[in-house]
Amino acid sequence: MNLQLRMGEGGDVVGSSFWSEVGGRATFERLVRRFYEGVRGDELLWPMYPEDDLEGAIQRLTGFLEQYWGGPTAYSQERGHPRLRMRHAPFPVSPEARDHWLAHMRTAVDELELAPMQQQVLWDYLERAAHAMVNRAG
Repeated sequence: MNLQLRMGEGGDVVGSSFWSEVGGRATFERLVRRFYEGVRGDELLWPMYPEDDLEGAIQRLTGFLEQYWGGPTAYSQERGHPRLRMRHAPFPVSPEARDHWLAHMRTAVDELELAPMQQQVLWDYLERAAHAMVNRAG
């Protein structure tokens, strides 16, 4: 698995990215849609999500993840720097909320049926990101 992008002459990417190795946008959209299926039934998390703009939330998270993993950069072009902690500051992300988020994301990751190494790389990132978003003690 090649996680480092190399640039050729003219700035073209040489080699593959994690994004392309796992199936590109379709894989990340499947991940995010399955994640939101779980969130929808979660009494702690669901109030933090924009019910009236759920599709927008799905597209934003999908775009962020695909850009992070070497896919298209539309997320930053449309929204600027991700600033994840700042964007999540208005929401009460407690350790309990983090754990609920991780449980739904774990289900979504498992259902992708990625190769074990790919699954572990993706999960390690998601787990670190979830821990970094905690902004309330309890």
